[in-house]
Amino acid sequence: MRVLLVNKFHYLKGGSETYYFSLNKLLTQHGHEVISFSMKDERNVPSQYSEYFVENIDYSKKTTLINKVSLAAKFIYSFEAAEKLSRLIADTKPDIAHLHIFQHQLSPSILWTLKKHNIPIVYTAHDFKMICPNYKMLAQGEICEACKGCRYLNCLKKRCISGSLFNSLLNVKEAYVHKILKSYDLIDRIITPSNFYREKFIEFGVNSERIEYVPNFLFEDEYTPDYSFKDYFVYFGRLSEEKGLYTLLQAMKKVDGKLKIVGTGPLEDDLKAYAKFEGLESKVEFPGFKSGDELKKIIIDSKFIVVPSKWYENAPYSILEAMASGKAVIGSNIGGIPELIRHKVTGLIFQTENSDDLALRINQLLADPELIADYGRNARKTFERLYGSEEHYMRISEIYNELI
Repeated sequence: MRVLLVNKFHYLKGGSETYYFSLNKLLTQHGHEVISFSMKDERNVPSQYSEYFVENIDYSKKTTLINKVSLAAKFIYSFEAAEKLSRLIADTKPDIAHLHIFQHQLSPSILWTLKKHNIPIVYTAHDFKMICPNYKMLAQGEICEACKGCRYLNCLKKRCISGSLFNSLLNVKEAYVHKILKSYDLIDRIITPSNFYREKFIEFGVNSERIEYVPNFLFEDEYTPDYSFKDYFVYFGRLSEEKGLYTLLQAMKKVDGKLKIVGTGPLEDDLKAYAKFEGLESKVEFPGFKSGDELKKIIIDSKFIVVPSKWYENAPYSILEAMASGKAVIGSNIGGIPELIRHKVTGLIFQTENSDDLALRINQLLADPELIADYGRNARKTFERLYGSEEHYMRISEIYNELI
């Protein structure tokens, strides 16, 4: 089978790219030919299909109003992406297309190109972009579902795209254009990595028959569990507002233990300043961005992982990586997080944004080393049963074969 994998970033940027590259590897291992379509970038993983990639566009860069207006058209409908994808299809003749993050730099124009060539389309919804202009259902730091029923003007009213009137207007226009064109109706099957996202898409009006819940996966042999630990627990991921890190730091005022906050992001300096102001410097360490074996070592040596998010997380890879490593997880009761953590079996759930409840859960584990190890063993067993590569391949191949 020739599978066209589409993602606008062709380097390891976040969770969607982790899945994108893992799926590429999984399909290749099973004898399928994988064809990539993405955007050019100096950080890209080498690809034999890079000549077909679209030119790099960074919408986050500051630029003049004239340039912004010029880029806005590509943002909504990229003729370049449509043309280059059409050439790639003609040269490689894929049997099916599996899309990931494609909006903005590639744009929904590619959906029309795929349909023109009669290629079935699978889309893994790593975020809410299909039903929410700002993709997070988060505005001014709070959960927001104001755009339900295609009331996208609420995004403009709240300026929920980086607080910018122009960016919010652009995303609202994009949402209405593709609603009118029915671009997303061209997708044959939508995959959600959490059941929570599946239910939310249905709640927002997407036909339930088009959506299938298929959890993310990791390769089992890339993670060796270790149920021993050193004297700290850890958060790892992006340091941004939606991750609930202020709740975690507030909880640390009531915890007698050591925390490592691993990662980087827009809140890094503010979080460090807050920790210093609250006198938490002896309890909280900021090692910075870590990846690969260095990050795995930090996870393996930790007592447990904390995921304090305050937004609708989908299916955080941080939890899967912790489980694969044999570590318990304390997570907030929001989005897809509770689906991954079996309360009092593989970890503990706390009330979202409640620092007292989070402190209670952290202290509960710190007081019982045997419980930490038991939860870690249960986590690894659950990972092997539900989130391994072969189980995932079976589910994905069923979808592909059905559509073809």
